[in-house]
Amino acid sequence: MEETKTVWERLKDRARAEKWIIGLSAIVAAALVLAGIHTVAVLLFWIVWMAALFSRSTDTTPPAVPVPEAVAEETDLSMLAAAFNALDTPILVVAPDETVVLQNHAAEKAFGTIPANTDLSARVRSPGILDMVRETIATGKVNQIEHSERFPSESVYIVRVAPAEIGSPNERLFILSYRDISQARRIDRMRSDFVANASHELRTPLASLRGFIETLQGPARNDAKAHEKFLGIMHEQATRMSRLVDDLLSLSRLELKSHIAPDEAVDLAPLLGHVRDALSPLAEDVGVKISLVVPDDPVVVQGDRDELTEVFENLIENACKYGQEGKMVEVTLSGGGDAPAEVSVRDYGPGIPAEHVPRLTERFYRVNVEASRSKKGTGLGLAIVKHILTRHRARLLVQSEIGKGTVFTVRF
Repeated sequence: MEETKTVWERLKDRARAEKWIIGLSAIVAAALVLAGIHTVAVLLFWIVWMAALFSRSTDTTPPAVPVPEAVAEETDLSMLAAAFNALDTPILVVAPDETVVLQNHAAEKAFGTIPANTDLSARVRSPGILDMVRETIATGKVNQIEHSERFPSESVYIVRVAPAEIGSPNERLFILSYRDISQARRIDRMRSDFVANASHELRTPLASLRGFIETLQGPARNDAKAHEKFLGIMHEQATRMSRLVDDLLSLSRLELKSHIAPDEAVDLAPLLGHVRDALSPLAEDVGVKISLVVPDDPVVVQGDRDELTEVFENLIENACKYGQEGKMVEVTLSGGGDAPAEVSVRDYGPGIPAEHVPRLTERFYRVNVEASRSKKGTGLGLAIVKHILTRHRARLLVQSEIGKGTVFTVRF
C-alpha cells in the first residue's frame, strides 16, 4: 500500500511538472477532432502520448550495491594519485605504519621510484624528516622542517607532513610534501654576496683616497712631487669607483626591463665593424690585432643597437686584455637567413681553467683578482653581457683550453 501511494504521489508530481505539455496535448487533440479526425483515433493517440509521458516518472534506478571497503579505498587512492600527479611538488602518502602507499610523478623524478608499501625509513635517510613524520602520526599535528639534499645536486626543501582522512572516517593517511626553495636560497646568497662584494670593491679605493688626502694634508703638504704622484693615483681610484657605479647602474636598468624583448632590426656586420674600429687604439696599446670576418649578405637580428654594441665591446675588450699573449683576436660573424646568427670572439691567450667557466658571468667573479684589477676591470662586464643577452633571448657559450685560448660565442 505504501509503495502504491508512493507511485501515485510520483504521478501527481509528474502531472504538476508537465502541466504545460498536458494542456498543449489536449488542445492539439481537440483541434484534430474539430478537423474531422475520428474521435476514437484521437483519443487513443492522446492516451498513448500520456502513457509515454508518465512512463518517464517510473523510477528504474537499480538498488544501490554496497561497495567493498577495499575497492572504495583503492578508488580513493587512484583519484588522489591523479590529483597529485598534476602537481610539480614531490608528494608521498604515508600510512600510520610508516609505509609509503603512494608517490606522485614529481617525487619519482626527484627521489626515484618507491614501490608501494615500502617502509619510509628505507628510502628517506634524514633523521629529522623521520622524527617529524613519527611525531605527526602520534599527535595528528601538522609539522614542517627545512631539509637540504647534497646529491645528485644541492637542493633545499621545506618538508611538510599533515594528516588527512582518506577512505573510511577512522583511517588516516599522512601527506608528506617537499617544497623546493633552492632557487630562493641561491638568490638570497647571491644578493648577500653581491652586497659584500660591492662594499669591498668600493671600500678599497675609498680607503686609498682617504689615506692620500690625509698625507697631502699632513706630511706632504708642501711636497710638489708627492702632490703630482698622489693626485694621479687618486684620479685613478676615483675613475675606478666611477666605472663600478656605472656598471652597477647598467645592471639595475637591465634588470628592470629584462622581460621586454627589443624589437629593433640590427644588422650585425656594420655594428661589429664599428666596435672593432672603436677598440683599435686599445688593441694597438696591448699589441693585439683584431681580425673581423663577416659574410657578404646582411645578418639581421631583433635587438637594441646600443646594448649589443656594449656586449661585443665587452667581449672583444676582454679578449684583447686577457688574451694579449696570443697577439690576435678573431671576430667571426655567421648565419643569416634561415640559420641562427652567431658571433664568436676568439683569443689565443692562456685560457681559462674549466672550474671557472660556469661562474664567469657571476657578479664580481674573477679568475684572477690581481690581473683583473690591474687591467681596470670591475668584475661586472660579463654579468652585464649575460643580462643583455637574456633580454635578447640569446645565449653566451664559452669554450676554453689551457694554453690555447678561449672562444666566447653569442648565439641568437
